[in-house]
Amino acid sequence: MFEKNYFAKPEDDTDFIPIIPLNETDNENDRLTSVPDELPVLPLRNTVLFPGVVLPITVGRDKSIKAVTDSYKSDKLIGVLAQTDSTIEDPTTADLCKIGTVARIVKLIKMPDGGTTIIIQGKKRFELEAIVTDEPYFKAKVRLVEDDVIPTDEHFAAIVSNIKDLASQIVQLSPNMPTEASIILKNIENPSFLINFVSSNLNSEIAEKQRLLEIDDVNNRAEELMQILQKELQFAELKNKVTAKTRTELDKQQRDYFLQQQLKSIKEELGGDINDREVAEMKKRAETKKWPQAAKTMFKNGIEKLERMHPSVPDYSVVYNHLDLMLDLPWDEYSEATYDLQKAKDVLDNDHYGMGKIKERILEYLAVLKLKGDMKSPILCFIGPPGIGKTSLGRSIAHAVDRKYVRVSLGGLHDESEIRGHRKTYIGAMPGRILQNIRKSKTSNPVMILDEIDKIGSDMRGDPSSALLEVLDPEQNNTFYDNYLELEYDLSKVLFIATANNINSIQPALRDRLEIIDLSGYAIEEKVEIAKRHLVPKQLEAHGLKPGKLKIADKVLEKIIENFTRESGVRELDRQLASIMRNQAKEMAIKGKIKPTLMTADVERILGSPRYSNEIYKTANMAGVAVGLAWTYVGGDILFIETILSDGKGELKLTGNLGNVMKESASTALSYLQANARKYGVDPEAFVKKNIHVHVPEGAVPKDGPSAGITMLTSLTSAFTGRKVKPYLAMTGEITLRGQVLPVGGIKEKVLAAKRAGLKDIVMCWQNEKDVQEIDSTFIKGVNFHYVKNMQQVLELSLV
Repeated sequence: MFEKNYFAKPEDDTDFIPIIPLNETDNENDRLTSVPDELPVLPLRNTVLFPGVVLPITVGRDKSIKAVTDSYKSDKLIGVLAQTDSTIEDPTTADLCKIGTVARIVKLIKMPDGGTTIIIQGKKRFELEAIVTDEPYFKAKVRLVEDDVIPTDEHFAAIVSNIKDLASQIVQLSPNMPTEASIILKNIENPSFLINFVSSNLNSEIAEKQRLLEIDDVNNRAEELMQILQKELQFAELKNKVTAKTRTELDKQQRDYFLQQQLKSIKEELGGDINDREVAEMKKRAETKKWPQAAKTMFKNGIEKLERMHPSVPDYSVVYNHLDLMLDLPWDEYSEATYDLQKAKDVLDNDHYGMGKIKERILEYLAVLKLKGDMKSPILCFIGPPGIGKTSLGRSIAHAVDRKYVRVSLGGLHDESEIRGHRKTYIGAMPGRILQNIRKSKTSNPVMILDEIDKIGSDMRGDPSSALLEVLDPEQNNTFYDNYLELEYDLSKVLFIATANNINSIQPALRDRLEIIDLSGYAIEEKVEIAKRHLVPKQLEAHGLKPGKLKIADKVLEKIIENFTRESGVRELDRQLASIMRNQAKEMAIKGKIKPTLMTADVERILGSPRYSNEIYKTANMAGVAVGLAWTYVGGDILFIETILSDGKGELKLTGNLGNVMKESASTALSYLQANARKYGVDPEAFVKKNIHVHVPEGAVPKDGPSAGITMLTSLTSAFTGRKVKPYLAMTGEITLRGQVLPVGGIKEKVLAAKRAGLKDIVMCWQNEKDVQEIDSTFIKGVNFHYVKNMQQVLELSLV
């Protein structure tokens, strides 16, 4: 439908001329009730005229020109009949169809080339009764044929609507169709005219159009037209699909050819194929590499494979990236380390205050390395609370020995491939983090910090801590195998330093490969020195204040530490100092000056009321309350153990979110006290008549560990005897049913926690005396230690 640009072929061999629809508001069609006795007849070869349609026709045959000229001069009516055979140049009566359309000649135009163009308007169908004459043109007697009444039922309305939809779809599928066609279809309201207009514009055979014209029943004509449109729509869709496919294939070939030609021109301008130059550059870099024979062979095979491959092949980038990694890795390349022990000692002392044992261990390692010239690097592991300086200590070690420093964060790692690398055939494959950092450091002997090694996860994707076993074993890491590299790489010269908060969270097999170095919390005196030497100067610079512009006295720093921080490290202290510096920076920006020395009142004005108070730990106001010492992964801490008695049947109730070990300690302490009740002045009947409730405050915090046994017993004994616990006293240790006191761990952290809390006396097992001796005496000045062997000594020392 609407093919050939919405054109209809005229009765001669001239160009196509567009079919124009009749204005539906024209009522002239209704006024045509009769025709002359003899009506001129115009034969059409390639089209059929329908009522209501305006058809421009170029007339070329002499008979036809004479017929339209005479008709135009008289009543302008002419009968239009289609030829049964469009190839006949001079038709006879037998060559004309019997049903045609009476038309009015709207316009007659003489063309410059001598031809004649007429615009005719279809009026009504007629039936040819007889040809009166054929000279000088056909004249005939005709009978007007009335159309049947247009149906008003829903069935006919649905057919008409479907015809309009089908015609619109055909218009949309035809790329050369003018936009006016869709607009015309949309605005036609008269069903009869719609049928005639669409029929006139069908891209069908003349015989098919003539058959439509001859159907009297409008409903039947509409159904026949709908079937023809269905076929035409299917043909248009198929044609459109084939055309689009052919055009796409052609466009792709043209595009590829055009781009290839452009690429060729660019390569010629740049001096040759860029891929060839990349391969040549790789070969040149490989000449200077000092790599093992296996790596050399693999690179040679890979570069030959790369030369044979086209750059557009997906495997090209895989091979290229693998060879690029091999070239970037520092095979047998080491940074020149210095082993000046005095310089190393100075660097460590300047960067970190205290930490004597750790510094001594590092200097021992450097001394052996200096004397022997080569040794397998040990795997050091710093265990300590957050904010103690584990990671920064590793950076200082790298600075001290003049090695490159790289840090690998392992916190939350749960994919084994992050350590060993992915197979290079996988999409997005890359080497493991170990080789990535070796590649980044450009040396095979960096100082590599494995941060938060105790926080490695494990799931169905693998166990990264098990993958670290090969990395951190001095006997194996000289042949470390990475899945992406597919070669062994020597990690034995790398100085690995692991950091962790809790040694119990490290896998036992991995822990066995580490040299554990404990970093306990800082004493108040150490924190004051760290603040003076490192934190205050750093915060002054960070907040735009000149060095020396602001001074903070030791007493003020001590006040900040005691009243506004409660930690083993110095991270919270650093944040509090940053708050003070921000306030002073604001003062400087507004007033142009600040106080040269910061006093305690200024600190309270800036930071607010003290967050922590030690007074609560210094006294036990009632019987049954004892102060214990506990170890946590963030350092030492103080905890109360409270016992209260009530009338009942001797039931024991434990609260405070206690773990199994502490529950067992409470049961053991109660059993011991029951067995020795008379010895300690307790009425045995009280255990039957009283309910016992033991509580450890801060129930939201889980508490567990084998160090609260003597504190539990002291609290129970105090409750049953009514004797209060001495003020300023804390204790730590485990007990047995025989009344012996057992040693516990974490002594330095616990002692420093007691010192921070302002406690004066500490009771512990005699076997822990050696641990106290390792603590700097200046940090525990003013604290009295009482070493005991059995519970009788504990109670004699602790109860008033």
